[in-house]
Amino acid sequence: MKEIVRNNLTRRGLAGLAAGVGLAVALTACGGSDPLSTPTTSAAGGATAGGSLVVGSADFPESQIVAEIYAGALTAAGVTATTKPNIGAREIYFKAVQDGSVDLVPDYSGNLLSHVDKEAAEVSAEDIYKALPEKLPQGLAVLEASKAESKDAMVVTKATAEKYQLKSIEDLAKVCKDLTMAAPATFETRAYGFPGLKANYGCELKALKPFSDGGGNLTLQALLTDEVQVADIYTTTPSIADNDLVVLEDPKNNFKAQQVLPLYNTAKMTDKAKEALNNVSKMLTTEDLVNLNRAVSGSQKQNAKDAAASWLKDKGIVK
Repeated sequence: MKEIVRNNLTRRGLAGLAAGVGLAVALTACGGSDPLSTPTTSAAGGATAGGSLVVGSADFPESQIVAEIYAGALTAAGVTATTKPNIGAREIYFKAVQDGSVDLVPDYSGNLLSHVDKEAAEVSAEDIYKALPEKLPQGLAVLEASKAESKDAMVVTKATAEKYQLKSIEDLAKVCKDLTMAAPATFETRAYGFPGLKANYGCELKALKPFSDGGGNLTLQALLTDEVQVADIYTTTPSIADNDLVVLEDPKNNFKAQQVLPLYNTAKMTDKAKEALNNVSKMLTTEDLVNLNRAVSGSQKQNAKDAAASWLKDKGIVK
């Protein structure tokens, strides 16, 4: 696939970004520092004609790992790159790429399309990628999509699945009113969250218990202890297999295809940088994401940068 660049100005997808800025302020107040402040150096090298690039990430480990992979690949290609990890939810990091606070971030194709066009009907990987050009605001673009896919999923314990005879979200809809769900706070309003579950399946859950760990350990423990009965957990999360959890089938495609790909600001991106990032997309697989997540979130407890470095070396990108 070739890179996608938006040529005509559009204001679609900008609604709600002001709220995202407010959330960024709130995160600053809680954390004591601005997630868009000083970048951490992930790589060193000579500056190119486009200048150094800042790679941002969302506020969950997988995004941070891929951001470090991007930065490492850029460095190996002779492009100076630094990282700004843990920026926040899409509403925040999208705005950061748009205003140039960061130059690129790893994103997920289906949710990115839904962010810029809440009425988008495309669900397949190919259709989503084709639809992005006319939806992205001027100055933003995406490069090639990888085979790696990390989708939101409705996940239950084996005990809950057996108790309610659950195999799909259609089955879940019959008992939704009695169940509490663990998910990010944004799940309540995003198109694929409560609105999508209601529209596609008639599923109206009893309550949402918000967690900000992206389906991580807090979410997992809430599910395993029956504090919640359903959880939004990414399909590349190792805890699904490790805890014999059940991913409910999604026959009506509430959760769109989610190929990992770079979203970037066109102002500083060079051909050399594009080539390096496209090379990553050609190699990155879903299995890689599962293994990388296990390395960081499992017993190994690697940091994102070290996990990324190992992957880059294994793939021959870094010698």
